Amino acid sequence: MQHLEPEQKALEINLDNSIYGSFAEIGAGQEVARFFFKVGAAAGTIAKTISAYDKTVSDHVYGAETGGRYVCESRLYKMLDHEYELMIDRLSSERVNTRFFAFADTVSTINFHKTTKGHGWLGMRFQLETGGEPNDIVLHVEMLDGDASLQQQALGILGVNLVYACFRYHQDYKKIIASLMDNLRDRVAIDMIRITGAQFEKLDNRLLTLELVKQGHTQVSIFDKKGRPVQASEFLYKQNVLVVRGSFRPITHVNVDILHAATLQFKSDLGADSSRCQVFSEMTLSNLSTDSAAVDDKDYLDRCDLLNFMGQHVMITDCKQYTHLISYLFGYRIAQLAIVIGSRPLLDLLNEKFYQNQNGLLLDAFAQIFTQNVRLYVYPAQKEGSGELLTSQNLPIPPAMAYLYQHILQHKHIVDIQNFDRDILHIYSPEVLRLLRNDEGNWEKFIPHKAAQYIKEHFLFGFPCQQAEFNY
Repeated sequence: MQHLEPEQKALEINLDNSIYGSFAEIGAGQEVARFFFKVGAAAGTIAKTISAYDKTVSDHVYGAETGGRYVCESRLYKMLDHEYELMIDRLSSERVNTRFFAFADTVSTINFHKTTKGHGWLGMRFQLETGGEPNDIVLHVEMLDGDASLQQQALGILGVNLVYACFRYHQDYKKIIASLMDNLRDRVAIDMIRITGAQFEKLDNRLLTLELVKQGHTQVSIFDKKGRPVQASEFLYKQNVLVVRGSFRPITHVNVDILHAATLQFKSDLGADSSRCQVFSEMTLSNLSTDSAAVDDKDYLDRCDLLNFMGQHVMITDCKQYTHLISYLFGYRIAQLAIVIGSRPLLDLLNEKFYQNQNGLLLDAFAQIFTQNVRLYVYPAQKEGSGELLTSQNLPIPPAMAYLYQHILQHKHIVDIQNFDRDILHIYSPEVLRLLRNDEGNWEKFIPHKAAQYIKEHFLFGFPCQQAEFNY
């Protein structure tokens, strides 16, 4: 599919007499409005532009920020509130056949010494019908260019893409997300997007979280326990982070035991610092792939529904390699990171690093994972054919890496989870899923009671609707 140039998009909007609005931009110049001005016919679109660059002026217009930060989500919403209300109050009676909008961004580009990265918040409040209720699209962007002027240019393109997508692609959220990156590939990363409003009431924003990762706009995207997409720094910045990776298809007693035992142990290890702790259930794209080898939206939302019902923040990632996840998370200056891993996946990980790095780079390969602030918590498994447990202490690792592995254990980069429930280690999620779909074998006993009830009430994971209706 051929992408329109930003100039073409801006001109098309300018020539649409039904669209009229304002642009408010803070921190990186008026790069978005500039596109609409320079292509011509801007009088057909632009009612007003403003750049309240000075903080005192900005506070006078939009109100002060209690946290002292101006490149933040709350600032963006204050800008949208203020500018959209002005448009409606001043012009709705004058332009009766108009769909009004307010575009806003608050951005910090890379500094002169290149010690801080550029990032920002962009948003649109817009009508799709004359006189209709407004809709909001809000997103967070990381600027990847290594020069401030290039970041300003990228911001302008992204803003034009956003305005165009709101009015031209609003019926297809996947196309909205794809079009945001038109003419911008590898120049920006979009790690959060949220769409709300009268025309989007049926849109589940957790699908947007997934789509950002699927389309390669970001490696990691997050939604909270209420299913609300959030920007990563809101949960990660200078926090202690525990990540539990899994398929959660469905949540079993084992998943709950892992989350509970690992969280208690992590907080105990943190001591006085345990109050600054965030726990995430992580699903990778490979975790989300079903039998058809593609991510199924209904199956994905079933997992999300159950995780949120069980009170979990959720992280969607394209980080099959733990090194990629670690690198991403430490970009937010987290204090300590703990990753929960099963004993068998740990063995696979160790073997993979060993056999891929027999050329003298083994130490470097492990150093990428076992840094000073990273710890792996190992959940045990039962050895096949016996009641013996497979733990970090008795893994059959290659003899040539025994000394290095002992070093890692001694420095507690790998530790076993202590207070686990040995009686549930036989539970195997794929088998529970099979039983659930056939409603047989007393499958509920393998799942927390409230989770089982929720699955039946909402027909998750292919639970038979006819049987559910008969039971209720």
